[in-house]
Amino acid sequence: MTDSRRIIIGCDHAALRLKEILKSALQEKGFQVDDVGTHSEASMDYPDTGKAVAQKVSSGEFERGLLLCGTGLGMSMVANKFPHVRAALCNDLFSAAMSRRHNDANILVMGGRVIGDILALEILSTWLDTPFEGGRHQKRLDLFDQI
Repeated sequence: MTDSRRIIIGCDHAALRLKEILKSALQEKGFQVDDVGTHSEASMDYPDTGKAVAQKVSSGEFERGLLLCGTGLGMSMVANKFPHVRAALCNDLFSAAMSRRHNDANILVMGGRVIGDILALEILSTWLDTPFEGGRHQKRLDLFDQI
């Protein structure tokens, strides 16, 4: 069983600044943050970071993760290749809430070049605070693992 106050995060060069802002916010909320990088604005290959986060969520080592890149599209595509990963690209509050309520999303993905800092902080808080509803939605999630 994982500790729900631990979260793994990663980004590419396009979202480094936003990652640092969100990392600080998570730490202020009492989360232990495992930051797998990147730690520089030098161009890098985002699939490496996406893989590092998604593997640890997929294996159950971490209950939740956060991935950031320029648009969020690439990171979400990488993360969703892993079993038991339900990465949700959320650049608005409604999507963040619904990704948790109905899909039990375990990786939040955002686009650092798409949204501002304040909205990103609100999305993160919404995503962290919204519980999974279960019920009919659990049956649908069980179908994910059969794909």
